[in-house]
Amino acid sequence: MVMTRALHPADLWPGIKAHFGKAYKSMPTQHTRYFEDKSSDKAYEEFVESTTFGLPDIKGEGQAIRFDTDSEGYKTRLTNVVWGLGWMASREEIEDNQYESRASRRSRNLASSMGQSKEIVHAAHFNNGFSTSYAGGDGAALFSTAHPTLAGNKANKPSVAADLSEASLEDNRISIRLMTNSRGLKMYFRAKELIVPPQLEFTAERLLKSEKQPGTANNDINANKSVSMSGGYSVWDYLTDAKAWFLMVDNVPEGFVTLQRRKLEMDQDNDWDTENAKAKATERYISGWVDWRAGWGVQGV
Repeated sequence: MVMTRALHPADLWPGIKAHFGKAYKSMPTQHTRYFEDKSSDKAYEEFVESTTFGLPDIKGEGQAIRFDTDSEGYKTRLTNVVWGLGWMASREEIEDNQYESRASRRSRNLASSMGQSKEIVHAAHFNNGFSTSYAGGDGAALFSTAHPTLAGNKANKPSVAADLSEASLEDNRISIRLMTNSRGLKMYFRAKELIVPPQLEFTAERLLKSEKQPGTANNDINANKSVSMSGGYSVWDYLTDAKAWFLMVDNVPEGFVTLQRRKLEMDQDNDWDTENAKAKATERYISGWVDWRAGWGVQGV
């Protein structure tokens, strides 16, 4: 689509006091709080699970020791894609526009659109995280009770949905602490941060900031505050389910990742034959999850 003078006829004449609708403050970057940024120099990158060893047996006198294998688990392949958007305007539209500052703002708005798209792309992993239509490398949904491992199916969500409350937060923090690796060995897994949609911000504030047990007249301490999470809580504005909530898990280095193949680039040019001005923005990256233990998801009731 070419922007012509017909799209903004008021801009052809002086007298406009101000334009509105494009000068809002842009949303801050949020996804980098949850996704580890990694550089990429290939069309795709693969991540392979290593299952480590199991527990030892009692070795009888004169008996042979049992040998175990450190085998390969599931693979996750993330393929880089290019995201792009641009605008095109006729030479006459630019020449006759009486408000140069408005025209120059187009490129800033283009960059803002690219940034917001990146947030939506990353949040989609959480928004679709309970659906088997968006399975990961192990064939299960991101948040599932049936992640296959050598020690049997394992979970990173509760078997029963629960709204965010003091009791449900405590129960799910305990469940995270009881998670194991692929061979069933205990690792130092701890809930690091509570992630909520905007609708649950004030509930999270009361649960984690109250001095005493929240929502009661009891004089008990607020255990979720005293047994604190290092990251506290955060609101991710791009979460679409008003009742679902999530916990980030500490000590999982290859969890949620962003592969950056090419950073955001802005460019402009003109068509020789039409004299139309063009501006574009492109970025090449892919986001995804590798180790499902990095997150714990809870569907609200």
